[in-house]
Amino acid sequence: MATGLIGKFSAVGLATLASRVLGFVREALIASVLGAGPVADAFYAAFRFPNLFRRLFAEGAFNAAFVPLFAKELEGGGAQAARRFAEQVLSVLLFVLLGLSAVAMIAMPFLVETVIAARFDPTSEKFALTVAYGRVMFPYLAAMSLVAMLSGILNSFRRYFLAALAPVLLNVVLIGALAVALAGGLGQATVGLVLSWAVVASGILQLGLLAYGVRREGFGLSLRPPALTPAVRRLLVLALPAAVTGGITQINLLVGQNIASAQAGAIAVINYADRINQLPLGVIGIAIGVVLLPELSRSLKAGDLDDAAHLQNRSLEFGLGLTLPAMVGFALLPEHLVALVYERGAFGRETTLLTADVLRAFAVGLPAFTLISIFRPGFYAREDMRTPMWYAGANAATNIAGSLALFPVMGVVGIAIATSLAGWVNAVLLAATLWRRDLFRPSRRTLGRLGLIVLANLMMAGLLVLARIWLGEAMLSGALLQRAGLVALVVAAAATVYFGFVVATGAVERDRLAALVLRRRTSPRRR
Repeated sequence: MATGLIGKFSAVGLATLASRVLGFVREALIASVLGAGPVADAFYAAFRFPNLFRRLFAEGAFNAAFVPLFAKELEGGGAQAARRFAEQVLSVLLFVLLGLSAVAMIAMPFLVETVIAARFDPTSEKFALTVAYGRVMFPYLAAMSLVAMLSGILNSFRRYFLAALAPVLLNVVLIGALAVALAGGLGQATVGLVLSWAVVASGILQLGLLAYGVRREGFGLSLRPPALTPAVRRLLVLALPAAVTGGITQINLLVGQNIASAQAGAIAVINYADRINQLPLGVIGIAIGVVLLPELSRSLKAGDLDDAAHLQNRSLEFGLGLTLPAMVGFALLPEHLVALVYERGAFGRETTLLTADVLRAFAVGLPAFTLISIFRPGFYAREDMRTPMWYAGANAATNIAGSLALFPVMGVVGIAIATSLAGWVNAVLLAATLWRRDLFRPSRRTLGRLGLIVLANLMMAGLLVLARIWLGEAMLSGALLQRAGLVALVVAAAATVYFGFVVATGAVERDRLAALVLRRRTSPRRR
């Protein structure tokens, strides 16, 4: 049901925000130590691979397929039936993941040469480091896949916060590892190895946290002999296209990484820019995706189509109301943000300007990926996994073609442009299909509010353009405290203009905004 939807978004969003803020600290430290050199390229290339499979086998599949099936078992057969289903899935998943991890670790040199970074010189130190880091980090996949399953169970019980908080541990552990490495005066290659082991340790800690959360709900799980029961087969039928769909962003980034591996430092630059870009996407888009799917599944199972439409209308207003300002800020002030976060130590001005160009290109796609998070659950909640899969395929084709066409002309910036373009293709296809099938059409009130939100963003953009003209050089080249103060002042002024307008005009309701800021539960009237 829709009651407290904004409160649920804010609970997940605040937990994700904590992770993203610590992620900034982590990336700033890595940038200071490794810059955009060969060790940074090797570490990020190796880390991308288990992340890809985590999205393919874990988060994409389980958030899309496991949650609706588990919810049905829970409501139809009670806790015992749901536990039996979860134990069957757990056993098969663990069996597959252990086998996959073993094969990948053995075949890592082949995988680096063909999939991870095809344009790295196989005789170079960077290639050897990528292989070593990849072997250390790949077991992270198994831990995080189990974390994703336990997160799905908690989400089905409407316990969203703990699962969203778990990624904080990754950043805490990596920051601790960097502090130890810096205190010990370790070389760059050794720092990369320490970080790789820290990634695995964080996966184990996250798994322990989620296991505790599930057990606290009185839902302990036991291992069974792996067997393809009818329920597991049904999950696999739904999960395969969902896994492909959910992992398409990672596939796009992996494709971009392969193409970018021809340009020295490009892989690290993509990751530094994407870290900033992921802040609003994680806080807003992922929060919506995590909460909306189980809520929609319940509404549709109960036959409450009005509530389902209400959920998506509110999600649309909430998502674009917070994503569009982020897009405008990243597009107009990227150099100043990148310099403030990263520019120190081994991270110089040239790398700042390149990273800023990549961030600007990524920012154009921010609203698209938020829209995907809003529209895709409308298919998944109805157990239609194939339609999003086909559209994700169109996304991938657009990204690959765009990257191949633009990289020779624009370098790494072309890859970011292709990624954003592909996101918009996916979002438009999902929206058009929902409209055509009469599964979701924004209400007049929602369209009116979105028009006001766009107008508020245009006003905010005008202010940022003036700030760039008057204060741009000081925000970019002044002393650190001066830059931080000016950027904070400009951001605060922009936020005052934007939120003042949307609240005054009713585009964003004051009580909903208060619920987001204060993280209190509201009981919104249906509109």
